[in-house]
Amino acid sequence: MTAYRMADDDLPPQLGRFRLLQRLGEGAQATVWLAHDPLLDREVAVKLLKPPSADAGDAGTVDEWLHEARAVSRLTHPNIVPVFEADTQGGRSYLVFEYVSGGTLSQRLRAGPRPTAAEAVTLMLGVLDGLTAAHAAGLVHRDLKPSNILLDARGRARVMDFGIAARVSPGSNTPNRVVGTPGYISPEAARGAAPHPQMDVFAASVMLAEMLSGQRLNHDPDPWRAIQRVQTTDLVLPSGLPADVDDALRAIVQRGLAREPAARWPSAALMRDALAAWLRPVAEPPADAGDAPVLDFLLRRMRHKSDFPALSDAISRIQRLTQSEDESLSSLSNEILKDVALTQKLLRLVNTAAYRHAGGGGISTVSRAVALIGFAGIRNLALSLVLLERMENKGHAQRLREDFLRSLMAASLARELCANARDAEEAFLGAMLHHLGRTLTEFYFPEEAGAVRRLVSPLDDGQPPISEAAASAQVLGMSYEALGLGVARQWGLPESLQRAMRRPTGEAPPKLIEDGAERQRWLARASNDMADLIMQTPPEQAHAKLRALAQRHARALGLSAESFEHAADTARQRLAQMTEALDLRLPRDSRAQRLLAPLAPSVGDSLTAHELAATQVLERTEAGAPPSPVQPSELLAAGIQEITDAMVNSFQLNAVLRMILETIYRALGLRRVIFCLRDARGQTLTGRLGVGADVERLAPLLRVDLTGQPPDLLAAVCLKGADTLIQDARAANISARLPAWFKAEMDARSFLLLPLMLKGAPLGLIYADHAEAGVVQLGDKELSLLRTLRNQAVMAFRQASS
Repeated sequence: MTAYRMADDDLPPQLGRFRLLQRLGEGAQATVWLAHDPLLDREVAVKLLKPPSADAGDAGTVDEWLHEARAVSRLTHPNIVPVFEADTQGGRSYLVFEYVSGGTLSQRLRAGPRPTAAEAVTLMLGVLDGLTAAHAAGLVHRDLKPSNILLDARGRARVMDFGIAARVSPGSNTPNRVVGTPGYISPEAARGAAPHPQMDVFAASVMLAEMLSGQRLNHDPDPWRAIQRVQTTDLVLPSGLPADVDDALRAIVQRGLAREPAARWPSAALMRDALAAWLRPVAEPPADAGDAPVLDFLLRRMRHKSDFPALSDAISRIQRLTQSEDESLSSLSNEILKDVALTQKLLRLVNTAAYRHAGGGGISTVSRAVALIGFAGIRNLALSLVLLERMENKGHAQRLREDFLRSLMAASLARELCANARDAEEAFLGAMLHHLGRTLTEFYFPEEAGAVRRLVSPLDDGQPPISEAAASAQVLGMSYEALGLGVARQWGLPESLQRAMRRPTGEAPPKLIEDGAERQRWLARASNDMADLIMQTPPEQAHAKLRALAQRHARALGLSAESFEHAADTARQRLAQMTEALDLRLPRDSRAQRLLAPLAPSVGDSLTAHELAATQVLERTEAGAPPSPVQPSELLAAGIQEITDAMVNSFQLNAVLRMILETIYRALGLRRVIFCLRDARGQTLTGRLGVGADVERLAPLLRVDLTGQPPDLLAAVCLKGADTLIQDARAANISARLPAWFKAEMDARSFLLLPLMLKGAPLGLIYADHAEAGVVQLGDKELSLLRTLRNQAVMAFRQASS
């Protein structure tokens, strides 16, 4: 240990590009330093792994440690300290974290005073939220303890140090070495069992027990005795706890401390829900309350409103006609024609660009619309419009329009994400009606809806709000879901739709849901969560949060994480067209405006400086911009609109791709832009067409080998799907990773790589370069528009193959 301290004290003040400022702490595996990152001009925490000792036989752990650290770097959650980079310099491996200036939970507990039960539970809710996100991504922490929990300036818990995290392998029973800290390690981890999320649940329960009691639960000067004790002895909360630790809280904690995993909380999410319910208890009736007196009372109140009987009759008749095998096209047409306003709105919608692929455009009769769009499509539009039509004359119509657009966005997302085209329309309606109870309450009982919103809003005292289900049960006497299901039964909606309206609880399953009806339920939940996220999140944060949500649901739905982004972009475009066709005007300050705007990735989210060590992203400044009367963002936006028109009017794949390349070329003042496409064997991306200097000769030479080991820089970017801007290709650490043919033929000092991903695999690449270093300067707006152009290329290929 003394020798190591001398070596560490003699460290140079520089580690790669990071300047070490101050030692923050030291553990068995590593030393943590405060450092400065000159690239982004910010303070970071650098964790420097101690040199592996030959006699310990752990030399192979360095690569494993870095591999898992890189996996953790993809986690994005407010309760997880993000890993920015993982690398090795001069034989020393290190991690770069966000620097959180607050101390650790361990320091807070030592300093005192002991937190109250409510404070301890509130803090643990944040820890469990972070663990839930990690577990959903397939990662187990395995070393959860108070010194690995940071408290930020607001007192929020931030889980850090996933340095020995492991991926969960479903069904794997392969034993592992004992990993963890004595005193917090679970019984099964102490036996060397394979990693499992319940190991983290156990450690979290130990921490909560220690916060409540002010005592260590399994402390021993001999660490091996602590490891043996946890395998043979049940850990229990000590007696003499404060009065605010009641029997209900003791039971929650004691279940988390169960020695057998089968008796423990199955997941961090379920333990979190139990603690949240203890913190804010609300009596909530069962979700299936169709025959409850409360539902009868609410339905009687709704029937007294003039709109509800007409709304119910219209929906019931449309549903009956579209479900009946005996009804004809003319019957549905005649039903719609009875409502003049509904007819006009429907015809405006089917003439938007979104329906031209089905033969839309210039449709002037309902019967032709039904024939082209189909019964299911017209049913969905008609049911959507009936709800909207009844809302138009309400005094609080603005909030209702926002709720309608949110539901329509969720429905469109579900249709885009539905892997089976035959079920797409059913997915649309299931997602649209997922929050029917909330919509109806906003419609008929606005004061009660306002009371529910106030209950779910964050509290000034720092305690977490209660769930919307619990709040609606408290205000209405039954949950929004139960009200929606009761009305759905009255309208005669089929059981399959009613099932989709029942929100599944807990974490998304870690593998594909085989049952189609159950998959529709999860699809409706994911789509509505996406719509809520986009509407409630500032645009600069939405893209990263959407990626985190996609990670949680992708496996269960059998989708790639990238497909969620493509679905959001397509659904947004269609929603914008429908909003314009229906003349739905929203104030500038309306949150629903976010539904119509492209997702705007931040600099650190899209062209991130942490995907590759030498990637650099700079804010665009007026001094560095090319002297042009038209800003790059304006040229990019104009090109996007022109390409959209081309894709829905006279679609030709090559023409669309050339328009995309030309838009990027002109807007950014580049030397050349080349499009590469994957070959039939999926092993190489080859240049096919381009614009700019010498592209006829160079395009065929641009070949990205996806099978090389290790992959060169171009292949690594494409395999990761990481949008990347290289500001100086002659930098030593960049040049070393560039293939020889690239340096010889392309002669580019700076270049931009925009990979096209389809189902998680590289489909193509947009390559753009400049002869000078540091010329290409991109701001957030340009980054967002470039992503839209790249996504248009992916959609063009999908459209060409459909």
